[in-house]
Amino acid sequence: MSVKSLALFAFLLAPLAHPAFSQDSPPRPPDIPIFHFRRSDFNRSIYYKNKFEFSLQTAWLPNNIPFVFDFIVESPYTQWPLHYTLVPSLATVRWQLDNIWGWKFLRGNTDFNFSANYTAIPRGPETRYFAFDYGIRRNFIQPNWRIVPYIEGLGGVGDINAKGPAGVLYAQGENLTFNLILHSGARYNFNPRYSMDAGVGYMHVSNFYLSEPKYENFGINVYGPMVGVYMRLGKDKSVEK
Repeated sequence: MSVKSLALFAFLLAPLAHPAFSQDSPPRPPDIPIFHFRRSDFNRSIYYKNKFEFSLQTAWLPNNIPFVFDFIVESPYTQWPLHYTLVPSLATVRWQLDNIWGWKFLRGNTDFNFSANYTAIPRGPETRYFAFDYGIRRNFIQPNWRIVPYIEGLGGVGDINAKGPAGVLYAQGENLTFNLILHSGARYNFNPRYSMDAGVGYMHVSNFYLSEPKYENFGINVYGPMVGVYMRLGKDKSVEK
């Protein structure tokens, strides 16, 4: 066979040496691991154990109703004819007791609070009320929700300029009085430091029958809208968990 024939034969066989014509599969590239990242919950930087906050809240409470717990104290469920409007302003220090925990819609955390309460009385014989209150709040926190519902209860003792001893019918019987505040609403978190809330509040003021029998204990029971602003105290100490 001539050199030209060998060269032509080699040229014709060259494509058969390509991997596409091989019986063996071409080498596979190495497997690349796939990572599934879970989105972190930014609420864990807002609600966490031992966080301290300061809040200012105020309310307009013009709606008069009977005492909601009359059935417990065995009093008649009665609304007295003298109507009040209370405007409480609460300066509060809040201490979050735990991290976020719980099941489904009950998931959340709890904070304990101490409040200085000044209440103006634009409608009613008395004109003002000073009190110290403390209470507890449950925040219902879903992952990455900026709006967080809550319920809160406060109670305390204070001083009112009672007008019952001055002869005003259905007014308060003595200056020493106790109060109860129930509040439910939703809080909106702008960022881990600043928040605001809005909801409905109920407030009860009475002397717990201490003025009787000389002066009857009528009490005040009102409800209405309530709003507030919040600010974290100190540095961010949250730990993602």
